[in-house]
Amino acid sequence: MATSSKRPAPDQALVELARYVAQKKITSALAYENARLCLMDALGCAMQAFAVPECMKLIGPVVPGTIVPNGARVPGTPYQLDPVSAAFSTGCLIRWLDFNDTWWAGGHPSDNYAGILAVADFVSRQRIAAGKPPLTMREVLTAAIKAYEIHGVLAEGNIFNSPETGLDLVILLKIASTAVITQLLGGGVNEITDALSNAFIDGHPLNTYRVMPNAGPRKSWASGDATARAVQLALLTMRGEMGYPTALSAKTWGFCDVLYNGQPLKVTRRYGSHVIENVQFKIAYPAQRHSQTAAECAVRLHPLVAHRLVDIERVVLTTHKPALLKIAVEGPLPNFAARDHCLQYVVAIGMIFGNITTASYEDEFAADPRIDRLRAQMVVQEDAGYTRDYHGARQANHNALQVFFRDGTKTPKVDVEFLIGDARRRKEAMPLLERKFKTNLAAHFAPKRAAAITALLTDGRRLQATAVNTFMDLMAT
Repeated sequence: MATSSKRPAPDQALVELARYVAQKKITSALAYENARLCLMDALGCAMQAFAVPECMKLIGPVVPGTIVPNGARVPGTPYQLDPVSAAFSTGCLIRWLDFNDTWWAGGHPSDNYAGILAVADFVSRQRIAAGKPPLTMREVLTAAIKAYEIHGVLAEGNIFNSPETGLDLVILLKIASTAVITQLLGGGVNEITDALSNAFIDGHPLNTYRVMPNAGPRKSWASGDATARAVQLALLTMRGEMGYPTALSAKTWGFCDVLYNGQPLKVTRRYGSHVIENVQFKIAYPAQRHSQTAAECAVRLHPLVAHRLVDIERVVLTTHKPALLKIAVEGPLPNFAARDHCLQYVVAIGMIFGNITTASYEDEFAADPRIDRLRAQMVVQEDAGYTRDYHGARQANHNALQVFFRDGTKTPKVDVEFLIGDARRRKEAMPLLERKFKTNLAAHFAPKRAAAITALLTDGRRLQATAVNTFMDLMAT
């Protein structure tokens, strides 16, 4: 039978996303406050990445020396680029050290800020050149709230990085950024729907570069790549490029059949502002999200074990199944990307040194023979209750640690259910979050500039009223 050429109505899931982005009014004061904190934290993480040569070699224009008139700024640099290149550079900076915020179900929603800032800055400068008012930072924060929501809600309902599917979670970033960036460029429901269809059929990175034996530094620039692609797809759509109405549901050829084992896209809650209101900050430890509470356990045990490392018989590390499957790694760890995604390595560093920093993953640091010796003494086991609480309503990230010595003595069992940046520990975390930001800012900017940036980012009302181009000029060097 011949195939009909009649174009069907767009997939409902695409339309619902587009309507949310184009029409939903965000009224939550908490959402805007957290969006400010997330921006502050993301930019602080970006400033810290300037100390890493592997990141710096990827930053800047594709053709050295290129300057784009009325282009987008890259925070912390003198670069003024096309918005696609600016999004890539900013995305690399924010994500490189695995220290930006996270969501319990996966992904790093603040990665979306890279494309949002690049496009909002570009649009603002184009508008000024045409005699029109620029966008304000409130519009940036609104876009971020919606990007976080799309990112997190889709993560809750769809496990794209399961062994059965094998996609990298930057698919969440590409989808969320495409939607909100199209809106920032002036798109309505129809244009956002079209852009989203292109994002879904675009093909998506494999999770290979996050998993041993192939773990490598691409995981640190994959987010920049995804958000830059989102910017490009949004720009193409706004130039009139068509959409594909059944990009998700087309039999045989659609996203769900080709890349998602025939499953429909699942949406677990109505789109609102839940995700950014409950986002999890990485405050104390630059490490993969499942290992955050294990790292805290290790640091708490440090005073009890650091002077007795040679007496240790075994270390029992109790965790949940997602951590066991994804980051419990034995054997050699050839690079920093493998180390910060190894549960045992993170725990060993915390126990030996009492702290975990970005330098803890460098080759020279990792050559300390005590680290691998301690890793070899670890027994990693699943607690079924921890796994239930991870997937259930508590959305916990429970890890526990106990050390047994050769003389028969043992430490107390130390357990931590929620990382310090979880919403349930927000009061405890806020002073640490601001300290993290100020420390990172001071490492890159002169004191006067750092003080001006801090003053603006800690004043929510003034920040929201600030023109995007003014803000981005302040962040430039």
